[in-house]
Amino acid sequence: MEMEVIDIFDLLGTIAFAISGALAAFSKKLDPFGVIILAFVTAAGGGTLRDILIGIQPVSWMLNMNLVYTIIICVIITTIFRKWLLKLSKTLFLFDTIGIGLYTVVGLELGLQAGLHPLICITLGCVTACFGGVIRDILINEIPVIFRKNIYATACIIGGLVYFLMIKIGVLENFVFAIAASTVFLIRLLAVVFKLELPNLYGDVPEKPTEF
Repeated sequence: MEMEVIDIFDLLGTIAFAISGALAAFSKKLDPFGVIILAFVTAAGGGTLRDILIGIQPVSWMLNMNLVYTIIICVIITTIFRKWLLKLSKTLFLFDTIGIGLYTVVGLELGLQAGLHPLICITLGCVTACFGGVIRDILINEIPVIFRKNIYATACIIGGLVYFLMIKIGVLENFVFAIAASTVFLIRLLAVVFKLELPNLYGDVPEKPTEF
């Protein structure tokens, strides 16, 4: 059976996030079980939450063993090349950025297929792209990137707006997918390169520990 473009995006996003999760696990020196769990929740966490929200039962990865096998293969490959990958300081960022671009489009498209309002579709795109990383960061005791000043979910939102703009002006569907995913990737990349951040709500006042 021929794969649709959105299925290819889903597969590539799974690969990117599985590698991202495995690298995060290796950076924290987790055991093999921890590496598998972190790779899995990073790759499947956002999609699982999305499926629950739109009422897909069972959730997608339970019906598609290819995604499960893909995550396992990614863990094995990352394990073999972990020393080389961990030496590249930007590797984790690169795979994470690729993942959010691809998964944003997957979430948007599934929202449309469910007949949801464009704003809800964009929200689903953000959930799909970001919440696997949120779970990953919580498990390794890090503040999730989405909750910092980094331009992360913002890139997904802009990608979603571009997605619907492209549909509005009649761009071919496959090009819409590619343009929207590239928009998310480029915004996230440019934000890091040029150190662009969301406004600081706390000014220059140093944070003090909460007193109980």
